[in-house]
Amino acid sequence: MPVVVSYAQIEPLLRARQAGSTTAATSPDLGLTTTEVALTPAGISYGISSGGGAHLTWDEAERIAGDHNKCFAIEAGGPREIAIFSEHTHWRRGLMPTRGAPTMLVSGFPMHRIKDTDPWRDTLTKIQTLAPVVGRVLDTATGLGYTAIAAAKTAEEVVTIELDPAGLEIARQNPWSRELFERPNIRQLSGDATELVIALADGAFTRILHDPPMMRLAGDLYSTAFYRQLWRVLRPGGRLFHYIGDPDSPSGKRTTAGVMRRLREAGFSRVTPRPEAFGVTAARERGGGP
Repeated sequence: MPVVVSYAQIEPLLRARQAGSTTAATSPDLGLTTTEVALTPAGISYGISSGGGAHLTWDEAERIAGDHNKCFAIEAGGPREIAIFSEHTHWRRGLMPTRGAPTMLVSGFPMHRIKDTDPWRDTLTKIQTLAPVVGRVLDTATGLGYTAIAAAKTAEEVVTIELDPAGLEIARQNPWSRELFERPNIRQLSGDATELVIALADGAFTRILHDPPMMRLAGDLYSTAFYRQLWRVLRPGGRLFHYIGDPDSPSGKRTTAGVMRRLREAGFSRVTPRPEAFGVTAARERGGGP
């Protein structure tokens, strides 16, 4: 994987240059690991221990430092923004940095909470609502794969569904998403979750993590018909977490109320707000039914 950076990694190197340093420690993968780079009159040279590697001119470094909404892969021809326009959904997707794990911007909307948290901690908060996460897990919207990765650390298997090939292409370029493609207990399905879930077996999953895009982008994933399918594939005694959004915002309150009502109509019980995770949990009771 090429060196991937954002303003968060470049800004300290610019300060080190101003202080007269000729080397500095930085991350070549958005904060996951640290390496030493050379600060030369021509720019920043990565991989100095091996005598080569990626290179940024100071002008390129300044441009990266000035853009707080983009991540860049450093290639032979210069830095390349990690972004793509999807021919499938007609959404523009891009990797957006934070001080922790990056998120994905979809049509200008971040796919994780980034205020007072970061995408990885946001993911762990969602996972915790279903602890212990064991058995087989269904993740209905892969995105950058953080949910699947976190669940796979304790689950027997995670089946994760992604609608948009462009989303997976962004994930392949994100250092924080590597385990999505490396963990043997993660099985990826490509297609529309509302269609693919119909082919899944009754009671196949002990946990479901439903973290869809906002309703205006994916209304079908908030429908009673889809919730009935999720109830069907959830094992009796199993539990579901449904991410919705800020429960204190006017739209969040309305959406949460509608989601809770439709989950009950679909057969779920113990539908409970989980404001710390911006969602709700629900269960399939043993012997219950819609």
